[in-house]
Order: sequence, then structure tokens, then C-alpha cells
Amino acid sequence: MDKLVIEGGSPLSGTIRIHGAKNAALPILAASLLAEGVHSLHNVPKLLDIETMLNILGRLGCKAVHDEETVTMDTSTLSTSHVPEELMRQMRSSIFLMGPLLSRFGEVTIYQPGGCAIGERKIDLHLQGLKLLGAEIEESNGRISCRAARLTGSDIHLDYPSVGATENIMMAAATAEGTTTISGAAREPEIQDLQNFLNAMGAQIIGAGTDTITIRGVNKLYPCTYEVIPDRIVAGTVMIAAAATRGSVTLTHTNAGHLTSLIHVLRRAGVQITVCNDIINISCKGRPRAVERIVTSPYPSFPTDLQSQVMVLLSLADGFSVIKETVFEGRFKHVEEMARMGADISTDLNRAFIRGVQRLYGATVEATDLRAGAALVIAGLAAQGTTVVEQAHHIDRGYDGIELLFQKLGARISRKVPVPGPFDLAN
Repeated sequence: MDKLVIEGGSPLSGTIRIHGAKNAALPILAASLLAEGVHSLHNVPKLLDIETMLNILGRLGCKAVHDEETVTMDTSTLSTSHVPEELMRQMRSSIFLMGPLLSRFGEVTIYQPGGCAIGERKIDLHLQGLKLLGAEIEESNGRISCRAARLTGSDIHLDYPSVGATENIMMAAATAEGTTTISGAAREPEIQDLQNFLNAMGAQIIGAGTDTITIRGVNKLYPCTYEVIPDRIVAGTVMIAAAATRGSVTLTHTNAGHLTSLIHVLRRAGVQITVCNDIINISCKGRPRAVERIVTSPYPSFPTDLQSQVMVLLSLADGFSVIKETVFEGRFKHVEEMARMGADISTDLNRAFIRGVQRLYGATVEATDLRAGAALVIAGLAAQGTTVVEQAHHIDRGYDGIELLFQKLGARISRKVPVPGPFDLAN
């Protein structure tokens, strides 16, 4: 497996353009199945999860080309609604295919999805929503079969604001007969982006960004050209890295409105931030201050996807901080790895107690999931000495060449690809 080697201790400096949002691009790629023809999607990052989704779409019969940051996809050749089990197990976001395939074929067969091991992430809300739209669902040994001769609109309430369930229901309801209302909907910017994409194809959806979304079903959708929003989690990761290394960085092609909770936390930590249109300037010249309490929660609260990264900054802060994780129970796996680097962090169930230290030290650590891996990269950039982050493939799921990104900001970071041994070559 690839590993990242980091020579830390140098402040980040320079300007970086933020690539498109993985968590917006994936449901948009799935939603394109609702309209037969050729779509042109811009600002789509080259990430492992994106390539996995394109592989799945290819297996379903679609023709797709990913050139630079543009995906050109012909969905008119879609030939099956049976999603391969081995590909579904690689990525949780493959669940987004349920709604579009059910709408297009009247049936779909999928399997329990895989992804990062950060805690239990049930798909019950997805299935309950599709049932309310008229789908008949059978589950057996991880295999899920859905059928509906015609989906019909319904009033659907989500007990938890699940992003995936909200998006799956939106896609299925876009061409259903009648009107669907989702109350208790998730409010993330990626949901607003999906609404905008579906509407660009001819859907009639309002309310994304609030807790109530209304979808008036239409008979037909049409292929379109669309640009994906910038990735707020990548932007947040770079901002935290700049602060942790006491650097000065300018981010372009961003949306500060999507990062309000992070900006608030960083300013409480003494980080200087200015915003102008789609540009964010961030600098931190001295030791950051501790932040008494951070609680992760669904948008617009502090995102769980930035919890592990901000913990690195707080591990270097002056004082004592507490983070409460309320979204995923498995989001503290990076703590043990950070302890190898000298961090003073203890955990109790879903709370982490961070006592800031003067410095971190390079060590060999292992990325256990996407965001934990990004946090360890930040720790390596800020640490004294050499850090090796193993299992870098986890990080590739959400960052388009994270080593190249930070190299542009002056970081001494490189990727090491293992050389196959005689046994590997023989097999």
C-alpha cells in the first residue's frame, strides 16, 4: 500500500484552488441516470471514490470519460439495474444508485454498501423513504431488491437528518407521480447542489438547505451541463493545516458560507481569517488558543468530517479543549496514532479531552479512514522530524493527490509506492 512521507516543521504558504466536492459529485453522478443522453459535469475531482462510482456506472452500461475535471457520460446505454456486490462493498455512496435505478427500471438490486469504518451507518431511512414512495423491498443476506411499477409522491418524515436518505428520496421522487414532501431533511450544501442539478435537468424541487423539501414529480428529465460546488471539507482541511503549521495560505474557488462553523472555531482559537467573494485568507503567526468545547452535529453545526483535523490543531494549542462527537461513534481512531507523535489526548465514550503540547514529533502512523488519514497528514506537517502515514489509499478517497496539494504550499511531502517483490510478480 502507498504511504506518505512528510518532513514537518515548515509553515505552509501560498495560494491553492479547492477542487470540486466529492460528496456533491457522487449523488450527481447517480442522479444523471434519471435522464437518458449525454451529460457534461465539470469540477469533478479525480478521487478513488469518484473512479469507483464511474466503474459501477460502466458496469451498468453507461459510457463515461473523466478528462481532467470534466466527466462526459452517456446514460442512454444503461442496460441493467443490478449493481455488482464487489463494487458496492468498496464505497458507501453506491447506495445513491437505488433511487435513480428504481425510477428508471422499476426495479433495482443492490447490496449492503461498504466504506470507511467509522461506525454504524444504517440505510434504514433510505429504505423507509422508498417504501413510502411505493417500493416493495426484500432483504436477504445483504442483498436488497426493490420493485415499483410506478413511484408515487408521499409525505416523508426523517427521524434523523440523513444526508444520503434525503438525497436518495429526492432522486426517486423527481419523476414520481404527484408531490413528495420531505420533512426533517438534511440541510447540507451538497443537498442544495443536487437540487440545482436535478432542476437543471427539468425537475421541480424547492426547499433544499431547509428542513423541508418539496418535490413535484415530472414525467421526464433531460441531460444537462453542470458544475459541481467546491469541496468544503478539503477547504477546511487546508485551513486547519495552515493554522497548525502557523502558516499563511490563500484559498480560491471556495464558498465561505459553507464553512461558517469552522471559521467560528478557528477564530476562537486565535486564527486570522478574511473572506472576499470566493477567496479565503488564513494565517496563524503564534500558538493557537484552546477552544473550550466543540460539538459535532449535522449541518450547519460543526461537521464530523473536520473533527479529527481540528483535533490536531487543538493538540498544539495553549490550554485544554473538549470535543464531543455525536455523529459517528468510530471517529476517534486517530487518537492512538496521534499519541505516537506526542499528543496528550484522552477519550471517554464520545468525548475527547485535549491538553495542548508545545510540539508534535514525527512517527510512523496508520490512516484508518479518510478523515483520520487527513488529520495525520496535518499532524505530520506540523511535527518536528519525519512522519510516515501508512495506508494512504484511505486518504485518496477524498483528496485529489493530497501530497501534490500540500507541495504547492511548500510542504515537504511525497508518496512512496511499494515495489512488488518476487512473490507479488509471480502472482
